Amino acid sequence: MPIFALRAVFAAVCCLGISSAQAGLFEDDEARRAILDLRQKVDQMQQQNAQMQQQSAEQLRATKDENAVSIEQVNGQLTQLRRSLLELSNMIETLRSELANSRGKSEQLARDLADAQRFQKDIVQGTEDRLKRLEPSKVSVDGLDFMAAPAETREYDAALATMRKGDFAQALPAFSEFVRRYPSSGYQPSALFWLGNLHYSQRNYKEALNHYRALVSASPAHLRAPEALLSVANCQLELKDPKASRKTLEDLVKAYAESEAASLAKARLAKLK
Repeated sequence: MPIFALRAVFAAVCCLGISSAQAGLFEDDEARRAILDLRQKVDQMQQQNAQMQQQSAEQLRATKDENAVSIEQVNGQLTQLRRSLLELSNMIETLRSELANSRGKSEQLARDLADAQRFQKDIVQGTEDRLKRLEPSKVSVDGLDFMAAPAETREYDAALATMRKGDFAQALPAFSEFVRRYPSSGYQPSALFWLGNLHYSQRNYKEALNHYRALVSASPAHLRAPEALLSVANCQLELKDPKASRKTLEDLVKAYAESEAASLAKARLAKLK
């Protein structure tokens, strides 16, 4: 029972005592019994109050315990949630790292592919360039068009350049080697002509004559053929064979009447008569 209820009971008891004393209605025995009864009631009320307080305290502790349990549950759930969020964050970070790594690998693969393509292109271009250096190309020499390998052109031009510099001692073996190595070359008639001139300059008239004749025999329609025949006649004169020289000049006039060499041959024939 609450304290204020006890106070009310005591007040009522006092009032009753006072009223009894004033009225003289009870004797001493009755008064003692009344007091004992009153004390029993007070004790009962105190016991009830104590029980109620104990129950209230127990209820309060139970409520606190329930609240504590609820708080612990909430804290546990929050902890689990934080742990899950951390794991999720770690997973996201891992995925980002893997994605970045994948992008890096993709970019590296793209660069490697580009490098491989450039390398392949360089190889193809280099191969084509080498093939072009090896493939025959069209050239035109002394009015004759033909296909010649790059090596032929280089060697012929080198021999010709040596001769034009006046180095006949080096030009002669250069042309001789060219004629030997490329017997079917389109440069062959011109090379024979220059070989004849080089031998003539060295007073090797027989060798010069042989090269001139080889030119006329192999390529009678060549631009240098009339001039080669005129040179044959000159070699024959140097070899003290004017009869053969006259015959060569006559053949020249007949075969190449419109050429400049034929005009020179006519003039020489007039002197030989």
